Amino acid sequence: MSLASTIRLVIAKPHPVGRPFIWGGAGVAVVGGAILGAWLFWLGVAFTLFCLYFFRDPERYPPTGRNIVVAPADGRVVSVAPAVPPPELGLGDTPRWRVAIFLSVVDVHVNRMPIEGRVTRIAYRHGAFVNAALDKASEDNERNALAIRTTDGRDLAVVQIAGLIARRIVCTVREGDQVQTGERFGIIRFGSRTDLYLPPGVRSTALVGQTMIGGETVIAELPPLVAR
Repeated sequence: MSLASTIRLVIAKPHPVGRPFIWGGAGVAVVGGAILGAWLFWLGVAFTLFCLYFFRDPERYPPTGRNIVVAPADGRVVSVAPAVPPPELGLGDTPRWRVAIFLSVVDVHVNRMPIEGRVTRIAYRHGAFVNAALDKASEDNERNALAIRTTDGRDLAVVQIAGLIARRIVCTVREGDQVQTGERFGIIRFGSRTDLYLPPGVRSTALVGQTMIGGETVIAELPPLVAR
């Protein structure tokens, strides 16, 4: 990444979800610092700067191509393996390839649509808050799952998963919404994980340890459907 790209990433405008935290930190710095002293002022400044960085929402430019699947989040791939989609989505119990992306506290946390299509199902499930880098986080942690049907009728699933210190999952789309590749659909606060389940028979090109850029990194390309 070039220096200019890094600067644009660091100073990107914040996601609207982060505004209460940013203004709250600034308020503590100004008001609390004036009343209780310099230590509270600098604490408020540090918290405000952290929130500006954490909630940054840079522009992304998805690759062209209707059948291209892109990463739904920034972060590091911690697993590429067959797995059954969350049962609440009703996508069956046949394992399909799942790409699990761990978002550390320094990654951009805005989630993006992996492909063009229609949101057919959204299901929220309460759960635990274990380390999101662990494989069991997909099963145990609090999550919000979305099923997406492509324009040619294939189903994918994206799951927003809370992490060890994450306590809020935000989803900004609804069932029935038409969505575009790379479109923003939510955010998870303070460390998390995002899982992507590909259509049956489609394998990802992502590798464990690879760094993803949400909305831009290609995870898979759906082969053309064969007419019967």
